[in-house]
Amino acid sequence: MELRIDPDSAVPIYLQIVQAIKHQVATGRLKPGVQLPTVRELATDLRINPNTVARAYDLLDGDSVITTQQGRGTYVRERPDNAHLARVRQEQLKTLVDSAVGKALSLGYTADEIREAFDAQMARWTRKIKS
Repeated sequence: MELRIDPDSAVPIYLQIVQAIKHQVATGRLKPGVQLPTVRELATDLRINPNTVARAYDLLDGDSVITTQQGRGTYVRERPDNAHLARVRQEQLKTLVDSAVGKALSLGYTADEIREAFDAQMARWTRKIKS
């Protein structure tokens, strides 16, 4: 499982892990039944505290994305229903926008400048998609 975190992000590391795993499940890169790395393995790979990974796994378990079987490991649950996938997608979008807006505000951009930049990018992407 490939997972990247940004230690400089405004998004806490445990939420970055949650979002990355949810995204991989939603896009089919992580299939139902696939075993995830142990808390210790993932923490070692990412060079973070195991408690951070455990917190992410707890949230994912609470959201019915993964299941932990005592003594056997942590696995991706069977594919959630469409309503759940829609919620996951909305959460991912909100997080992406929050991160971008947070970074722009911290760099001193005004709300109007940020809104204009988003609108301009959306217009460019819309034109690309239509062509």
